Amino acid sequence: MSDFLVKEDQSTEVRIELQYLPCLEYFTCILQYDRVYIDVEERYVKQTYRNRCNVLTTNKIDTLTIPVKGYEAASSTKDILIDYNQDWTRRHLGCLQSAYGKSPFYEYYAHEFKRVYEKKLAYLVDLNYELLTICLRLSGIKKDIQYNLSGVKMDENAVVNAISLINNRKQPDLHKYYSPAPYYQTFGNDFVGNLSIVDLLFNMGPEAKSVLLRSCKSQ
Repeated sequence: MSDFLVKEDQSTEVRIELQYLPCLEYFTCILQYDRVYIDVEERYVKQTYRNRCNVLTTNKIDTLTIPVKGYEAASSTKDILIDYNQDWTRRHLGCLQSAYGKSPFYEYYAHEFKRVYEKKLAYLVDLNYELLTICLRLSGIKKDIQYNLSGVKMDENAVVNAISLINNRKQPDLHKYYSPAPYYQTFGNDFVGNLSIVDLLFNMGPEAKSVLLRSCKSQ
């Protein structure tokens, strides 16, 4: 099945920010456009998916947050530095192991993510981009994805601005690009939608893309 799901009368390009191990709506958004511009000069907003993600553990949804160093209010996302004075990498890797260690595909994929964390990349955008690249490959999504700086003049009629549209503060029924398609999850009897992409990858492996395609909300 083709990744290209946009209707002929819609824009085929979108601009979004980098997120940390993004939620499923981030990927269903990508699937619905032909070209994706990742804006690394957009203004950094704290307490968003830019530095956090949600995973499903034994009895709850756990939020993993990357601590960042101090920054000015109008700082660009590309300038945000990761704070390694806090031992957050062990906490994140430990949580992923605890949450997904017994999932069908954890042993096949976990080492790829671990290698990125071990690099201790200085900038949040570099960490997020390397992890996103892995997630796109493992989920079988092939798109024209480019860095795009906010200062570059763009045809606003041709490019949809989805900056901060996919966020962790809206109500579940306000998703623009995502409609939950249930899949197997290691814990719990009730399906939890729109978690980090790692939940889908570790549980469904090569079937991740078909789940995402079923989860694309009609525009």
